[in-house]
Amino acid sequence: MPNGTIPREMEARMENQELERHVDRLVERHPRLAGAAGDVLEAYRAMEGCFQGGGKLLVAGNGGSAADSEHIVGELMKSFRLRRPLDPAYGRKLLEADPERGPYLAGKLEGALPAIPLTGLEALSTAYANDVDGALTYAQQLYGYGRPGDVFLGITTSGNSRNVLDAAVVARASGLKVVALTGRDGGRISRLADVTVRVPEDETYLVQELHLPIYHCWCMMLEERFFGKD
Repeated sequence: MPNGTIPREMEARMENQELERHVDRLVERHPRLAGAAGDVLEAYRAMEGCFQGGGKLLVAGNGGSAADSEHIVGELMKSFRLRRPLDPAYGRKLLEADPERGPYLAGKLEGALPAIPLTGLEALSTAYANDVDGALTYAQQLYGYGRPGDVFLGITTSGNSRNVLDAAVVARASGLKVVALTGRDGGRISRLADVTVRVPEDETYLVQELHLPIYHCWCMMLEERFFGKD
């Protein structure tokens, strides 16, 4: 092994083992998620590939799942558990752009994984509801934002939320991968998704209680993958 370097194959195995440990720890804390472990890992792989390729994550849900959508984006767009120092090359660009403000920005900005919740933009959503069809607001945003290589994460406890289903159809037509986070049945979105992560509950609040540890696991895995190396 020249110069003490680790062969790429061995490095990949080590990375896979660490990813699996994250999922193992998730199942240790929440044993009822054991049956979803494989899908949790597969969904992570879809998001990892998206970010690796320069894509973005688009997230949507209703009610508590809308709050979860914004929660996920909050963990990805700023530091979650690890420090995310700014890329030095970008820091130099900030200094060149403005020698006065640049140093402060370079010291405060953090590394980010590009993610957008489709749950805000009240002017757009109310205008679309008034002029067209409020149930299609997520679909319209998927059409506008989505590009091949992106991932749409649709959160629906029943798997049958009309606006999330319509967004998933647009995502597929636009060349995005679709990850669904649902309850036990999976619902109709499971037929549209590339990966469906089902949790073993049916009642909305109980499904949501199991969604949070799953997406926290994804956020930890993604942060470690993209910001965990010196």
